[in-house]
Amino acid sequence: MQTSYLKSLNIAIVGGGYGGAAAAKALSLLGADVNVYEQANQIREVGAGIGLRPFTMDRFRQWGIFDAIAKVSSASDYFEILTATGEPIMKDEWPGIHDFAEVTKTHLIHRGDFIDALLGVLPEGMVHLGHKLETIEDQGDRATLTLAGGEKVTADLVIGADGIRSVVREQLFSDKAPVFSGERAYRAVISAHGAHGLVVDDNLRMYLGRGTKVYLLPLRHRNQVSFDVTALCPDGTWAPKVTKDDLLATVDGFDERIVNIARDLDMDTLNVRAVYDIDPVDTWHSDSVALLGDAAHSMLHHQGQGANSAIMDAGALADALLKAESVKEALALYQATRKRVTDELQRISRQGWTEDEVNDVFPGQKPAARSQA
Repeated sequence: MQTSYLKSLNIAIVGGGYGGAAAAKALSLLGADVNVYEQANQIREVGAGIGLRPFTMDRFRQWGIFDAIAKVSSASDYFEILTATGEPIMKDEWPGIHDFAEVTKTHLIHRGDFIDALLGVLPEGMVHLGHKLETIEDQGDRATLTLAGGEKVTADLVIGADGIRSVVREQLFSDKAPVFSGERAYRAVISAHGAHGLVVDDNLRMYLGRGTKVYLLPLRHRNQVSFDVTALCPDGTWAPKVTKDDLLATVDGFDERIVNIARDLDMDTLNVRAVYDIDPVDTWHSDSVALLGDAAHSMLHHQGQGANSAIMDAGALADALLKAESVKEALALYQATRKRVTDELQRISRQGWTEDEVNDVFPGQKPAARSQA
């Protein structure tokens, strides 16, 4: 689109998480008038650490925010997979490190630091907190949001970046509920000292047990480590109550140092969630509304691609708006560029367990998502 048209474009983004904040940055760089509407009164991310892949960091370089992300993260060279007791299975360099003009490493970052950094590079007043979406009306060449309290916002383009339980997706594109994966995730951030010597560099290590995986993701810029345990479990309660004994039973048989991390853990610092994703959504867009990030393709975390995919969505959407002659054409190009990639990532991410492991917990069922919430 011509620069003059882009500068007259009014864009409303529903959701102020990773995808919404990244889209706001990318689209505001085009000159568009961008506003983000977030239902929470305060944006904060709980849980643990994530890895921002080289292609994501390169997008940040294009947007001029690489340094803002790099200063609150640790550059990582490789990842390693080990048995539950610590015997090496494989060790590999992160893909894509040498794919750009500059060597670009994966960066390990705390979720809270990541969202703070993204929001910190947005212009003041762009993000509106405490604005919950109630309904969306698609009017063809524009769409109108009705927010809690009755306020209405009309925009030339609306981006639904409102997560796995997306209101935009449910009202316009798919009413299928999130799907329980048959997994539970335990996540905490502990001091590096509390890792019992397991943190020696800035590289991710995953320990594989039967029906259980333990991830240790160093956050050495914080002198901390992200401790993440994912286990097959039939209980789909969104936020279950668990005891220290439950956690210890889950890591039974792992390296004694991992067991000691669990034994020492302050349970008040532990975030426990049943793990959900969504089935692929056939259509992400109309002529003036598009889905982005988890709203479009929430996926399981086994490939570590959820946040990365949201950032790449934002970049692809901005690219499409530059190339296309209209918003309608841009949204079609955006979906064509991204949907095939994310469909495949969703599929691969559901292959996190062997059939034998799944049969231990779900007799006779295949290692895939099992029930809708």
